[in-house]
Amino acid sequence: MIDRTILVKFGEQTTTAQLQEIVDRFKALKQHLTGVVEVNAGINFSDNNKGYQLVLRVRFEDKAALDAYGPNPHHQAVAALIREYGREDSIAANIEV
Repeated sequence: MIDRTILVKFGEQTTTAQLQEIVDRFKALKQHLTGVVEVNAGINFSDNNKGYQLVLRVRFEDKAALDAYGPNPHHQAVAALIREYGREDSIAANIEV
């Protein structure tokens, strides 16, 4: 299995309601993706978050499912929303578990 974790940093103009909308839309991706075991997302409340407000995580059955995730139109729509709402930076990590 593959775990993909993304941390996203937004500008000051991004509201909590917008962050929550992204979380909700990201969680809904599971129904549109094949080879996905689990989807988690939430607003980061850590005191040591370095400004990264969102944590998005997907667990895939295998690398083929991860590869199909990127170009998926539902994923691309969420990615566009993240950019629209003021993404300043993001960090992604993929690990085999």
